This record gives sequence, structure tokens and C-alpha cells, in this order.
Amino acid sequence: MKIRKYAAIDIGSNAVRMLVANVIDHGKKTVYLKNALVRVPIRLGEDAFVNGKISDSNIKRVVKSMKSFKLLMQVHGVKDYLAFATSALRDAKNGAKVVEKVLNKSGIKIEIIDGKKEAKIISNTNVFDTISKEKTFLYIDVGGGSTEFSVLIKGKRVHSKSFKIGTVRLLNNKVGEETWQAAETWVKTHTHAHDKIYLLGTGGNINKLHKMAGIKEGRPLSYLTLSALNNQLSALTYEERIIKLGLNPDRSDVILPASKLFIKTLHWSGAKVIYVPKVGLSDGMIRELCKNK
Repeated sequence: MKIRKYAAIDIGSNAVRMLVANVIDHGKKTVYLKNALVRVPIRLGEDAFVNGKISDSNIKRVVKSMKSFKLLMQVHGVKDYLAFATSALRDAKNGAKVVEKVLNKSGIKIEIIDGKKEAKIISNTNVFDTISKEKTFLYIDVGGGSTEFSVLIKGKRVHSKSFKIGTVRLLNNKVGEETWQAAETWVKTHTHAHDKIYLLGTGGNINKLHKMAGIKEGRPLSYLTLSALNNQLSALTYEERIIKLGLNPDRSDVILPASKLFIKTLHWSGAKVIYVPKVGLSDGMIRELCKNK
């Protein structure tokens, strides 16, 4: 049995996170086990989508986070890592400068990836460890700055597309009607030929909604249950969602636009339920690391 330890650093629009995972090779089988997850709520998207660049204060926070992540990787004995930045740094005018500063100050090398690569990596995760791959799925990953769609048939990705629709963008009214229309058209075009399609949802918000619904892992979240949750959230203020529902402040505002986006996607695709495998970009990055070894 061979055990390797890898790390995936995801610099998103709503938060920065690092996943440390054990990769265990046992004969012909490879097992991926999450070892640690650290999440820092730095909302880079608010800078990028509203002001067009990352603020000095948030650059300092990112640098401090990367220094901390580097120390944590050393303590964990991480063999190798990947650090990917998504929508916020893609859109920020000073995104390249942020990457350069992080490298100089912390030694962490960040790659700003495009939406196509993001969708590909997300859809290559271990989603079928608990869900049957015989179904046809529309995979939807909702982030702070973008949403990635992929059509999966028998476990294989056949179509994928990234749209600039994310929870932080929506909160700041930065998603135009043209973008909504393009997303709706894409989903309908790539799902209408399938008699039965299911949604696969990833991202922090759908994980939280699934947990709030009290549904067992591996069981799907229905349209009716999600609609009821959306109505419950809509009836509460930002403060009430924190106090009454126990949501973190950086989750309390973004969860509502996320739930509405999932409901829209259910309508567009004709799906009735959402499976929530609790994986995402970080999990795909760990597999990407293993693939290149």
C-alpha cells in the first residue's frame, strides 16, 4: 500500500480554501480520503465584480492565507499541491499582479484558470462513488463568480460550459439578462434530447441546503423540498438567517441567490431532483495532481 498526501488550493470569489487529501494506492485501486479542509472567507468577487480589481486589504489577506497554507502543508507533509484561481482573479484587472505578489511573498504559485478548464476539472471528480453513473446528469457547480455546467452520460462529460453567473455577482446585480438567456438556452439545448435527466449539484451552498433539508447522504434533494427551503430563506432577513438558522455571515447572503439558480436550472432542464455528492473543484484538483504523476 502506497500513501501520498496532496493539497488543493482554490482561490474562489466567495472564499479561499485548501483541501489536504490522502491518496492511497492499494493494488489496482486508488482511494482518495479528505484529511483536512481550511476555509477563509475572503470575498474577492466583491472587489473584482464591483470595482474591477482586488483591493490592497484583500491582497494582504490572500498573501497571509497562502503563507499559512504553506506552513500547514509542511506540517501535514504534503508531497505536492495545485493552486487555482477562478472567476474573481480572472476578471480582476490586477489579477496577474496578485498572483505575482503571492509568489514573491509566500512561494505559492497560483494559476488563473479559465471557465472551460474549471468545468472540466469539476466534472472529473469522484461524484460516482455514491451515485449511479447509469443516469444522465446535468452537473452544475455554483460559485461566487461563475457557474459551470456539464452534461454527463454514463459518467463521461460530453458537453460543458461556464457562465458568469455566480452568487457574489448576483448579490451585486452584475448579471445581465443576456447572460441569463444564454445559460437558459445552453441548458435547454443540451438537455432536451434526454427523456430523463437529473441534476448533480456542487458548491458550498447546495451542500448547506442539502444538510438543512435533513436528507441522508446519497439521497437527492427534490424540487419541492428546495422550493420550500427557498421560501423559508426568503422570508427571513440576513440577520435572521444567521441567528435562527445558524448560517455563517458569509453564507447567509449568498445561499439565497444560489437556491434560486438551482431552481431555475431545474425548470430549464426538466429535472425533478438534485443529487449532492459533496465534491467540488478541490477534489478534482487532487485527481489532476495524481494524473500528472
